[in-house]
Amino acid sequence: MILPIVAYGDPVLKKKATDISKDYPNLDDLLANMFDTMYNAFGVGLAAPQIGLPIRLFVIDTTPFSEDDELTDEEQKLLKGFKRVFINAKIIKEEGEDWAFNEGCLSIPDVREDVYRQPIVTIEYVDENFEAHTEVFDGLIARVIQHEYDHIEGVLFTDKLSSLKKRLLKGRLGNISKGKISVDYRMRFPDQKKKR
Repeated sequence: MILPIVAYGDPVLKKKATDISKDYPNLDDLLANMFDTMYNAFGVGLAAPQIGLPIRLFVIDTTPFSEDDELTDEEQKLLKGFKRVFINAKIIKEEGEDWAFNEGCLSIPDVREDVYRQPIVTIEYVDENFEAHTEVFDGLIARVIQHEYDHIEGVLFTDKLSSLKKRLLKGRLGNISKGKISVDYRMRFPDQKKKR
């Protein structure tokens, strides 16, 4: 089932999410719905706060990035079919020299900006079967993980921009929160009770 994506301005996007246990109700259905919602909006990641749930859960599928001709064959191969569920994630370490990448967010449609992040991330999490993992990721996979991880920490990519950039975007962000934007996927706007 395709769920509405919560738009910029909703308090759930600024809330630090809480851990869940393996008996979280209807988890399999929730995960399936999150992947459906992400694919419907042509995203590569989706965090639970983006569908209104303040829980430490996000899903990723970097396959769309694998079609970028500027990447090496090896990079394309790594990205193709990288599909994961991250539950109760905790980033242990971020390392390397900051690099810029033009990020966007399904909760902040039509806004894209360069965000600086470190290229290597070590993360602890449990998967959909509640099996524990500690893994190291780099490049675009690390970037997507960091972006989605920020969501469960109550941080948006726009929070990482300079104060000048934030001022320049203020009007556009205000319009998003009021629903004054055209999107081709379902959204829930904080200033409007109705869903689109």
